[in-house]
Amino acid sequence: MTQDTYINGVWDQGKGPSFDSISPSDGSIVNSFHGADTAQIEQAVSAAHNAFENWSLTPQDQRDTILKAYADALGKRKQAIADAISKDMGKPAWEALTEAGAMVAKVAGSMTAQTERAGSWTKEADFGALSLTHRPFGVMAVFGPFNFPGHLPNGHIVPALLAGNTIVFKPSELAPSVATLMIEAFEEAGLPTGCVNVVQGGRDTGQALLNADINGLLFTGSHHTGTAFHRHFAGRPDVMLALEMGGNNPLIVHKPEDVEQAAEVIFQSAFITTGQRCTCARRLILPTGEQGDAILNAVIAKIEAVKIGPWDGEDVYLGPLVSARAVEQAIAFQNERVELGGKLIKPLSDMVEGTGIVRPGIIDMTNAQRPPDEELFGPFLQVYREDDLDKAILIANDTRFGLSAGVITGNDEVWEYTQARLRVGILNRNRPTTGASGAMPFGGPGLSGNARPSAYYAADYCAWPQARQIG
Repeated sequence: MTQDTYINGVWDQGKGPSFDSISPSDGSIVNSFHGADTAQIEQAVSAAHNAFENWSLTPQDQRDTILKAYADALGKRKQAIADAISKDMGKPAWEALTEAGAMVAKVAGSMTAQTERAGSWTKEADFGALSLTHRPFGVMAVFGPFNFPGHLPNGHIVPALLAGNTIVFKPSELAPSVATLMIEAFEEAGLPTGCVNVVQGGRDTGQALLNADINGLLFTGSHHTGTAFHRHFAGRPDVMLALEMGGNNPLIVHKPEDVEQAAEVIFQSAFITTGQRCTCARRLILPTGEQGDAILNAVIAKIEAVKIGPWDGEDVYLGPLVSARAVEQAIAFQNERVELGGKLIKPLSDMVEGTGIVRPGIIDMTNAQRPPDEELFGPFLQVYREDDLDKAILIANDTRFGLSAGVITGNDEVWEYTQARLRVGILNRNRPTTGASGAMPFGGPGLSGNARPSAYYAADYCAWPQARQIG
């Protein structure tokens, strides 16, 4: 059975261009697919529209029961899901398994948010009663990213379904395989046909889906793509857009209590998932002098010691970037900053030809020209040395983005001062910038999004409020 498109409960072969999922661990072909053509995309959207009325009118407790069954079905497939993620995009086996677990946990968290942020209530008034409820938008297009190809689209799909919407899901063409397992879980859970549909493919598939009769677009990815989508829907306030677009995230170190602890937080912030998280620290602001030097040396020692390699390598902690091309882009990013006057402290190294394997690098940009304000999705950290806290905050805020930031300090006053001045949606103290809770909103201002944060706040963009006065 060909598993390219899943439309109204039936798998079929895509009629668009073929493409391969290439393992960045060794360059081998993992899976081959055919993208959906325009007619198939229109069929998928039509199937979602046809399923919408019944699903939206299904009582909330029944929708909840089906989504709970979906979580159970995902749990049975955790290992298969992890393997699919790892083979497609290179995430080490241990980390892919944590992503599969997060997919299971997403259901309970989304149900809580649905009740607390998008539920219904009625209360007495002088003339009768006031009543508030929430209604779904309709057909949501979900575009999945490659770095969390299961967890992040799942974080849109689950709250959208709980609210009564239906879905057309386009996975990332760089990590398409997990979608099949997600559909298996939905089928086992008893989700009505047409409520979730899948179309595989690249840019052409995505463009055709944007042009289709959708009621909302839920997207996680680069700001270049997200802002293009925003322009596409200019003058279309009837289409809900939820855009999560990454960041050029700063990490300030000021009066830390422990050098080794600070170095560990920096390492995890900058290099977990080989730098392929939108919350990874891209810019490190360190004090000058011996303490700053000691912290930097400790981070370099961690880079040199960490085990890198293929996703299934023994004791591998950092897997490859998503492709060999991603390594080329990281090297170009590094070289551009050297040309701007950056002092290369630890170059990207240990590349394996034809793969995404690369050891992290660090560059000091303190006395360099101001580089372009861009996010590199890779393990490369830019360092600035600054003792003055106000100047450190200015460096941190010198970005068009506003997703994540961190402050490493043992001083409560420093924390209070900085947290009130940093313009980000996710701010952590003495913890990695990548630490985010599903029980909290996920997003930030500027080019990091369009004020539609996900996670706990996903319920907000999956339903609209209906206020009622009853006489």
